[in-house]
Amino acid sequence: MTGTTARRRRPVFVSIRIHAPVDRVWELTQEPALHARWDARFSRITPTEPLPGGGIRFVYERRISGARLSGTGTTIGERDRRDGTRTSALRFDADSRLSPLGRGRGYWRYRPDGDHVVFTTGYDYEPNWGRSADLIVRPLIGWLTAWSFDRLRLWAETGTPPERWPLRCALAMWRRDRPHAARCDRRPSSRRIMDAAPRTLSGLVHP
Repeated sequence: MTGTTARRRRPVFVSIRIHAPVDRVWELTQEPALHARWDARFSRITPTEPLPGGGIRFVYERRISGARLSGTGTTIGERDRRDGTRTSALRFDADSRLSPLGRGRGYWRYRPDGDHVVFTTGYDYEPNWGRSADLIVRPLIGWLTAWSFDRLRLWAETGTPPERWPLRCALAMWRRDRPHAARCDRRPSSRRIMDAAPRTLSGLVHP
């Protein structure tokens, strides 16, 4: 991959404000079985082994119309940062070219703000299907991430299980009680999204 190609590719950025304790948001996002329930990018997330120095290795899968897209990942979280925020770093890689997303890396950031938590992600990946296809895939993945973040918000704020809102509910744009990607901020203040990643990302082993 050339430097020019990398510069043309903008990482995915999504941020949402959640009216819930940070411990609750942390639980719903860090527990693999709970994570897979609200995040429409996954059907299952299974931890496989601890990593030296902290963190875990895991396998993930997404089932779409009978197809099974799978891959492996590594992640590590920080709960006790001096600035009061929490972070989670991630590296992942797909098992086959059936997945439009190849090797990638990203982070979550949890910033307490009064009775709310500002939950933010930034991530990037190598397109498995080529740059042309990624012009369609990347905005779609960004939208799916945002829709999932709002499904998480509704779960954290109301206690309603995310299974109440399957992905087909995204078409019901007129319903205020349904998840909407538009509730998320998807425009970062800087184009250098990955520069905001925690230090733990640079030391995290590849899957």
